[in-house]
Amino acid sequence: MRGRPALAAVTLAGALVLAGCGDPDAGSGPGSSASGAELSVDAAYIPQPVSASMAAGFLTVTNKGDAEDALTSVTSEAGDVTVHETVDGTMKEVDRLPIPAHGRLVLESGGNHLMFENLEQQPKQGQTVSVELRFAHSDPVTVELPVKAATYRPGAGHSGH
Repeated sequence: MRGRPALAAVTLAGALVLAGCGDPDAGSGPGSSASGAELSVDAAYIPQPVSASMAAGFLTVTNKGDAEDALTSVTSEAGDVTVHETVDGTMKEVDRLPIPAHGRLVLESGGNHLMFENLEQQPKQGQTVSVELRFAHSDPVTVELPVKAATYRPGAGHSGH
């Protein structure tokens, strides 16, 4: 069984709590390091899953720094989390997704996403799920993903688009 570093990080979550859609500058704050990447996370959410054991998560990682980074893994008390890439409608687990310098990594419905499996309990609308994002070069970032309605889709004014 994996270690549970997210448990200790939950105490930091109050400062990192994200609204599902909000100010593009809101979010986790800097996840920067000596790497030159300057990461922030926003637009995080989980649609209420229809399955008791699986769910998907979506968010945007913005890099305002001069160096690229990569999302390499995600941990959560809620269950096992893997990073999936979607190419031509086919999803597959990957060990990293790039975050370009001065760019974004967008995890969205129908595209790249987080896949939650072996859930401890089925997340319900109104709850939050805490995850710890780990990167190739930057410090880990803890993010609270609010559980939205199963039909939720970010609006046109959403910062992730």
